[in-house]
Amino acid sequence: MKQVIATVISNSQVMPGVYLVWLQSPQTASIAQPGQFVMVLCGDDTLLRRPLSIHQRDGSKIALLFEVVGKGTAWLSRCKAGDSVDIFGPLGNGFALQPEAKNILMISGGIGIAPLPFLAQKAVERKCSIKLLAGAKTSAQLDIEHLFPEETEIIFTREDIFEGKGRMGKVTILIPDYADWVDQVFACGPPGMYQTMARMPDLKGKQVQISLEIMMGCGRGVCYGCTIRTKSGLKKVCQDGPVFDFDDILWEELT
Repeated sequence: MKQVIATVISNSQVMPGVYLVWLQSPQTASIAQPGQFVMVLCGDDTLLRRPLSIHQRDGSKIALLFEVVGKGTAWLSRCKAGDSVDIFGPLGNGFALQPEAKNILMISGGIGIAPLPFLAQKAVERKCSIKLLAGAKTSAQLDIEHLFPEETEIIFTREDIFEGKGRMGKVTILIPDYADWVDQVFACGPPGMYQTMARMPDLKGKQVQISLEIMMGCGRGVCYGCTIRTKSGLKKVCQDGPVFDFDDILWEELT
């Protein structure tokens, strides 16, 4: 892993407030794995880099899918083809597909879809059967089919009351329908989604890996700003994660 200057290939808004930027970065792409992330320097007037999941990889290019939530991501959303972006990575531990797993269930909440297409592509190469349970606050945030391999079956939920894709409700309401089918579960979403999953008997005994979305300072394990408590002691999300075994997290202590 190292700091590199990547070149913007394209940058487009794919959903309201959500952007997909492709970067030319052979050094990063050559070693990136699903679930890892990069720290992005978003302009000269931002103090801290932003951690962004590696969304996809294509040869010497990587893609980042991100929501505009502040000054840094707003700057990144305005980058154009040919612009330079300072990135550091890939960082962290990613997802691990078990050799015996054939039926893969992915669960996403909101922008938690970001690292999952890269994983889905790996699963397709392994000839796995893939189902994605995708939840968002509105139907407008569920225009995601084009982000995933065509072999991915996507089942939607939305939290708004208006007509749209899928069932109304949080994505966790779908889990019982697929618990008997799945060999391995991968999830990315907000802490509230995980805390609901932790109370569900349907996932007991299942192999579940989750990616934690949490604020990071340095991304290198120096500042301890992303430290969490687990059953096996204190862990730094940037180094020990962002992917963890679901059962290792003390969910009642994570806010």
